[in-house]
Amino acid sequence: MNKMKIYLTVIGLTGSISLLAPSLSFSAEEVSSEGTKIGVLNCKQVPDTRLNLLIRSTADIKCTFKSTAGGSVERYKGETGVGFGIDLNSKQEENISFGVFSADVKQGSYQLAGKYYGVEASAAAGVGVGAKALVGGNNRSFSLQPALSDSSGAGVAAGFSYLYLEPDK
Repeated sequence: MNKMKIYLTVIGLTGSISLLAPSLSFSAEEVSSEGTKIGVLNCKQVPDTRLNLLIRSTADIKCTFKSTAGGSVERYKGETGVGFGIDLNSKQEENISFGVFSADVKQGSYQLAGKYYGVEASAAAGVGVGAKALVGGNNRSFSLQPALSDSSGAGVAAGFSYLYLEPDK
């Protein structure tokens, strides 16, 4: 595949995701309008765990959740990536921060554990940036938004994103 076809594929996929993002954003807003911001989830890619298969990618992560109400920090481990899309990244390192919204949560009970789905787009040339919007978790009652990421490496990615979290005790 030549460079022009890859470029057009990225543009087409990014456009498709742009069209789908409003419907996802509506779902995320729906959750946050009933709930409030309950904290911040910070995740960091585990070194040397990224696997990139062009239309699917995955990386292991370690996360910490800090509640806006204070208290102890919850630690999570898991996996994130592009489930379907295009990922031409060769990221060396990635950090992601999410605002966590929910209508009801019990502090210290690891309720963020679960599966989250949404969309993402990112670009890097040495230093990169990206964004994700995800909904899911315990009974699909959490919205992780807006997620901003910083990375080092090179490439572009856009597609349907996922995040799996489990307690890291």
